[in-house]
Amino acid sequence: MYFAALLARTEDGWEASDLELDDVESLTDLIDLARSAAVDDEPVVALIEQEDAWFGVMRLDGEEDPRYFVSNASVAGRSSYGSMLTKELLGSDEEDDELDELDLDGTEDGEEESVTAFADEDDDTDPPLGTGSEPLPAGPFGDLGLLNDLGVSPKQLTALQGDALSEIAESLGATEVLEAVR
Repeated sequence: MYFAALLARTEDGWEASDLELDDVESLTDLIDLARSAAVDDEPVVALIEQEDAWFGVMRLDGEEDPRYFVSNASVAGRSSYGSMLTKELLGSDEEDDELDELDLDGTEDGEEESVTAFADEDDDTDPPLGTGSEPLPAGPFGDLGLLNDLGVSPKQLTALQGDALSEIAESLGATEVLEAVR
């Protein structure tokens, strides 16, 4: 199960909107939704989490390129929306505009709906792979400083666990607006 929201800064503070993931079939769709929520060149932060297993952040500032962070690339790479972010972070040249490999709940067809946050040593399944044959990192991955100027230091970002999105919103001063869409 995913939760996703957009936080857009305005001159009056932050505005939050529920991010309809049904409308997101590609990273381009996510970027377009974030751009449509932007007020002038103020930052927009897209927050995505999957059952407290991982969370991801995408930040847009005006017409600049988006910046990304995932809390655990290995776990995120096993889900449809997480794999979009990790592929972008790895600089994958593959054009996977459609999320055909995984259902929107993050599981492959016929697979049980469960999320394992940590791999078991006896687990015979292979970890998700990056652009080469190397496994995705089992931990934070991406732009650690993407929220630094908004009150979340790289050290804080990498230490977040549990309800990380609420902690990010609290640091941004957007707790009430995020909880209103939750």
